[in-house]
Amino acid sequence: MSTTAQSEPVLIAGQWRPASLDTANTNVFQATDPSNMELLSPVFPVSSWQDCDEALNAAAAAYAELRQLPRERIAAFLEAFADRIDAAKDRLVAAANRETGLPASPRLADVELPRTTNQLRLAAAACRSGDWAAATIDTKAGIRSCYQSLGPVCVFGPNNFPFAFGSLSGGDFAAAIAAGNPVIGKANSSHPETTKIFAEEAFAALQATDLPTATVQLIYRLNHADGERLVADPRVGATGYTGSRGAGLALKAAADRAGKPIYLELSSVNPVAILPGAMVERGDAIIKDFVGSALMGTGQFCTSPGIILMTKGENADKFVEAVSAAYQAATPGTLLSPAVTKSLGAGIQTLRDAGAELVCGGGDPVEGRCARSNTLLKTTGGKFLSDPETFQTEAFGNASMVVVADDIDQLTQVIDSLEGNLTGCIYSANDGSDDAVYPQVAFALEPKVGRILNDKMPTGVAVSPAMNHGGPYPSTGHPGFTAVGIPAALPRFAKLTCFDAVRPARLPELLQDKNPTGSTWRFIDGQWSQADV
Repeated sequence: MSTTAQSEPVLIAGQWRPASLDTANTNVFQATDPSNMELLSPVFPVSSWQDCDEALNAAAAAYAELRQLPRERIAAFLEAFADRIDAAKDRLVAAANRETGLPASPRLADVELPRTTNQLRLAAAACRSGDWAAATIDTKAGIRSCYQSLGPVCVFGPNNFPFAFGSLSGGDFAAAIAAGNPVIGKANSSHPETTKIFAEEAFAALQATDLPTATVQLIYRLNHADGERLVADPRVGATGYTGSRGAGLALKAAADRAGKPIYLELSSVNPVAILPGAMVERGDAIIKDFVGSALMGTGQFCTSPGIILMTKGENADKFVEAVSAAYQAATPGTLLSPAVTKSLGAGIQTLRDAGAELVCGGGDPVEGRCARSNTLLKTTGGKFLSDPETFQTEAFGNASMVVVADDIDQLTQVIDSLEGNLTGCIYSANDGSDDAVYPQVAFALEPKVGRILNDKMPTGVAVSPAMNHGGPYPSTGHPGFTAVGIPAALPRFAKLTCFDAVRPARLPELLQDKNPTGSTWRFIDGQWSQADV
């Protein structure tokens, strides 16, 4: 597209201004309406490094200001932002519907947007209480410590949750701000207009609550080299990324070389083991659960069940036949973008080339929109074990694969061969007929996943303090952290600071003798307490 095409402004250093275009690469772009394959207006810029450099300088200055402000001011911003999102609901839903093809209702308006504002308000409460900072006081040794803000955070949002995981609205954003850090958001190219609206509302909330206006900044797209340079820059505290494995690992390599923390959510096939007794007891209900979960959102959830593990027999045959019939009867949903459509086709073809049997579908494109036929594949446990790496290829979208093992021992071997995943499920009989084999399957599955479920599909991810939306590689870049759940998500964007023999008046508020809120939990001389020292 022409370098002279007028493009939308970026938000840098408290100003909406024209981008400094990357003239060496395609310097402007447009989102695609996946429902009809048409390019959408307006046009958005591909920024040069100059934009990144200015945003980093502004973020560093904002960070210095934020460190001196009371937590209440940051919490007030998060709540004001949530209120503004609620007020801008219709505009946000319309933009996201155009850019992603996700249903306006109930998905965007009634589920994802309320979840997004709830996250922001929970983050405000965590910021205000200070509990997340794990203030620890050893009066005998004269040592006190707590988590403190880290510095500017870069957030790269995914294509599949434009609100709840968005770079300027989602869980990473909320956690980074609540921990006291400014955010530089890199919009997902699939929904730049949606992200721009969030930036406008955040900027207005910053002004209303008198926070540094560079606390929130927006760049729409960068070339790969500048993206890697950004996450490795000395001015960056940390990065949160949700997206493809290839792009995420490239960013991680750059950040690792510079010693910069980066928290990645990459890929997951989310195995579901259905034990024999469960199918005998309630097979029809399990089939219904699975089809609903696998096709929900056209399979474009990071926790969508991609691999089903069963033992051979007539119940496995029944499952495959019934799921195939349901897949063929269901109209394929719209995929998020041309890129997702292409990737899904490639993933299905990789599995077929490896020897997976096509039961139905095949990932054939649907004319006139971003869509492919609902696809079910099948393979044996033995074949899976002959090439487990290839058979774990993620086919992100409305495609699933059933692995039929000879017996429970082979099913367990398949689990042993799995990479890390966000979730793993086990369906077992209520009458106790699976109790003898459940421990064997669960023992194998637990080290492979961040969240293990019983008798429910994994697509729901509750915003709960106990939630773990993380897991071993390649589901994430680090198995010890969660991207969902407050306050658990906050310490990713913080540093632990110890104060040794520091005079009382010089200690941060959370570590002084007086409890700063009267109710903040602190670990004092080996006991959790809300009392003063």
